[in-house]
Amino acid sequence: MKAARLHGTGDVRVSDEPVPAVAAGESLIRVKTVGICGSDLHWYSEGGIGTTKLARPLILGHEFAGTVEGGPLDGRRVAVDPAVPCGECPLCAQGRGHLCPDVRFAGHGEQDGALRELVAWPTRRLHPVPDALSFDEAAMLEPLGVAIHAMDLGHLRVGSAVGVVGCGPIGLLVIQSLRASGAGKIVAVEPLSHRRDAAAAMGADMALSPDEALSSPPSGVDVCFDVAGPDLAVEIALHYTRPGGRVVLIGIPPTDETVLRAATVRRKGLTLAWSRRMAEVYPRAIELATRGDVALASVISDRYRLDSAAEAFRVADERRGLKVIVEPG
Repeated sequence: MKAARLHGTGDVRVSDEPVPAVAAGESLIRVKTVGICGSDLHWYSEGGIGTTKLARPLILGHEFAGTVEGGPLDGRRVAVDPAVPCGECPLCAQGRGHLCPDVRFAGHGEQDGALRELVAWPTRRLHPVPDALSFDEAAMLEPLGVAIHAMDLGHLRVGSAVGVVGCGPIGLLVIQSLRASGAGKIVAVEPLSHRRDAAAAMGADMALSPDEALSSPPSGVDVCFDVAGPDLAVEIALHYTRPGGRVVLIGIPPTDETVLRAATVRRKGLTLAWSRRMAEVYPRAIELATRGDVALASVISDRYRLDSAAEAFRVADERRGLKVIVEPG
């Protein structure tokens, strides 16, 4: 089979590899679609993410869907939960497997991901999807799950005014989910004009540049989501949130630290919540997408074959479009 591995910063190579062995409790998946996530781009451009650094050539990719070959789900079309918690620790027992200290995650650390033709993955982490969803849409259930989990952390109420800072694919899915959930005014903040246009098309009432957001009165929204990560995005989120409001930090900063204005947080009495990946929300994501409340295909802008994975990463890193996907099958 063919697989794409990251060998170093900006160095993606496609080569032939053996078909993975299928262990007990696993299924073999023929991968159809893989989305390139912002966290993949940290690996690509920085050689790691947070404190985890590239130790060997790594297969990236954790947003994926495909068809099961063999086993109890033979022939089923599935979306894949890329997180495999241990299932035994206190956090797993509390239903918080996304915080499990021993979680394995596709395309992270020592765990190879989905940018290959075949993947062996625990059957319990596979979610059959209805025929109404394409493989592209099924792969986008993972970023939609991230958006849903962040919204849960936002403790939203119907009619709340909401801000979204950063309008990449996850930010755009947050906006669509907010609109489907009965949010009031939605203000999007994004430096790239084509992504501001996308935010407006997908439900934002206002789409501002960072300068416009920082020059506006600092008394705005009830809840604000930072879906970008850099310190400027955090500053905008804090600035734009009303006193007593809530800020949910989804984005990953370019270095392993976030600098914020403590005086702003303290004087406004803000509540900060950091979001890590997602809890068990795939069934909710499938329901939203199947009903058409969220248009998953709307965030996809570019498609590449696996042989062109290096070009796909280059385009994604330039952020000229929205979601870049790779089709191994």
